[in-house]
Amino acid sequence: MYLLGIDIGTSSIKVSVVDIATRKRIATAQYPDEEVEIKSLQTGWAEQSPEIWWAHATQAILRLNATGNFDPKAITAIGIAYQMHGLVLVDKDQKVLRDSIIWCDSRAVELGEEAFTEIGREKCLHHLLNSPGNFTASKLAWVKNNEPELYQKIAKAMLPGDFIAMKLTGNITTSIPALSEGIFWDFRQDELSKDIMDYYGFDQNIIPDIQPLFSVHGRLNLDIAAQLGLQEGIPVAYKSGDQPNNALSLNVLRPGEVAATAGTSGVIYGVSDALIYDPESRVNTFAHVTYSTTQKHTGMLLCINGTGSMYRWAKHNFAPDLSYDALNELAATAPVGSKGLKVLPFGNGAERILNNKYTGAQLLGIDLNVHGKPEIFRAVQEGIAFAFRYGLDIMRENGMQPTVIRAGMANLFLSELFAQTFVDVTGVPIALYENDGSVGAAIGAGIGAGIFENAEEAFLHHEPVRYLEPKNTEAYEPLYTEWKNLLNKAL
Repeated sequence: MYLLGIDIGTSSIKVSVVDIATRKRIATAQYPDEEVEIKSLQTGWAEQSPEIWWAHATQAILRLNATGNFDPKAITAIGIAYQMHGLVLVDKDQKVLRDSIIWCDSRAVELGEEAFTEIGREKCLHHLLNSPGNFTASKLAWVKNNEPELYQKIAKAMLPGDFIAMKLTGNITTSIPALSEGIFWDFRQDELSKDIMDYYGFDQNIIPDIQPLFSVHGRLNLDIAAQLGLQEGIPVAYKSGDQPNNALSLNVLRPGEVAATAGTSGVIYGVSDALIYDPESRVNTFAHVTYSTTQKHTGMLLCINGTGSMYRWAKHNFAPDLSYDALNELAATAPVGSKGLKVLPFGNGAERILNNKYTGAQLLGIDLNVHGKPEIFRAVQEGIAFAFRYGLDIMRENGMQPTVIRAGMANLFLSELFAQTFVDVTGVPIALYENDGSVGAAIGAGIGAGIFENAEEAFLHHEPVRYLEPKNTEAYEPLYTEWKNLLNKAL
């Protein structure tokens, strides 16, 4: 018997099947082979088509079935992880009304700042744990203000994972963690935020039905089951934003535990049992997957928009014919500090850790007689690690003091050079695991469907495959100071 996990990423869709008995992945597939385009009609805008996510998800599942490693009819539950904060709008017939305004879109920043001021900074932070910023609620307000005719057609506003669940089951639901990531949730009242709904003038009917994150959000309908070769009626039993889900996949469920990812964006995510928040809203706090009204587990999230996207840009422009493995080997031939070359990796929209400012990505200190491809690619990896350190220091200001960080063996953490640089720059050891977001989604489905009694049972025999300790912290400390000074000048 098996579990299916679907991870709706920005670059592609990844799916995995996990064996219930062993908790191990037995098959995985990804679609498409090329990274999905982010549409940017204006500077700072970022959109993708939800229908393309769905088309790619179906193709990924068919590829998965074609591996022949399992019987698709033996899949008993489905879980979904998804890129956070995206806005998907459908009408009464569940037809998509416009492309999704995704997580790295900056168009709603000013609306969010106005709401922050008008509702009251202290009130927002105390009740929402965040500024409304450019999160989902503010994106919806932008549509209301700028596309009023389309807004009138909206039946439901949802997140990317809710949309995929709707396509699978015909049912539309949400959860407290989902509402919190959209900045719709009042943590003090444990209800939909009246302040946000009233200030932006939203009708409560636009919000899907709220139910527990680990629960049956719908059952696979007959037509879709036939299309995908699956059993009709199996439950979609889990939906989570990619970062809380990544934490789940790494068994980061208890206060004080910390996870990291370095995909299109870079994230450090720490669990707390307190309603903590950053007074400047540079890092954000959302309800964790284990949140309940009696156990208020939250996740403090540091997000850097341009990590994998920065590395991809450098590859495309400087070495398009090389694989990522070859790039990592090339970067490792350059010395620590990249011979003085510095990179600010902030070219993918306004950055929350920079108070929603946009500096653009920058390569600084180029010496035409010294720097080549090895220095460029090492400088990009170091710049990303420095950005992680910058954000981690903000988390430390707010009480998050990790002694070890867990990460999956995926994306930039597949690079031994990057993983060690991350450890050296932050000064925190890292434990690397084989699990990724699609595996986490599958395991979450097992918990939500009651196949596993709890998370402890779901993560039996969960052990790291590698453990890295700091080696070059003293060498990197002055380099980080130089980098931070350059960033302050850019700001």
